[in-house]
Amino acid sequence: MGARKKKRSILEPPFQGAQRFDELNVYVDGAARGNPGPAAIGVIVKTREGRRVASFGEAIGETTNNFAEYMALIHALRLLSIFEVDRLCIYTDSQLMACQVRGEYRVKEKTLRSLHAQVMSMLRRYREYKIMDIARENNAEADALANRALNEAEPLRSSKPSIKKATPPPEGQSELFAVKNEEIEG
Repeated sequence: MGARKKKRSILEPPFQGAQRFDELNVYVDGAARGNPGPAAIGVIVKTREGRRVASFGEAIGETTNNFAEYMALIHALRLLSIFEVDRLCIYTDSQLMACQVRGEYRVKEKTLRSLHAQVMSMLRRYREYKIMDIARENNAEADALANRALNEAEPLRSSKPSIKKATPPPEGQSELFAVKNEEIEG
């Protein structure tokens, strides 16, 4: 069995325990390099006054940009489950996802339907929420976190398992260490 790839997540600041908030602003972004391609998510959580409560970034593997956008929102809602929040304001640069969550667009893509259902179920926990699509430049912090996670995961993706060549057996012992071709192939 080969070595497992280590998953790296970025979570800042360190967890300080559950807190209560009247309102939180959540910025989410999913990024894919290629569509599909290597993807990551970025989440920034701030108070109404702009104080950063939490931020999160993680590479999520090969997927589409829309899938990554939904995964960013799902991870944000999971992160928020540790807090007591009355009102939630979600900001995304994905117009498609925002319109689907608001009910303005149908979710046609099969792979997004279950993610959409999960988001809608998770949002029921809040007394009040809204999701708004914003310009990419207004979502720069979440985008930077997603790209940072992608960049940090890049060495993991590009490293190929090393195949070591067998050292030749000591002279005169070749029969003892002989490996049949069938055993090599599998």
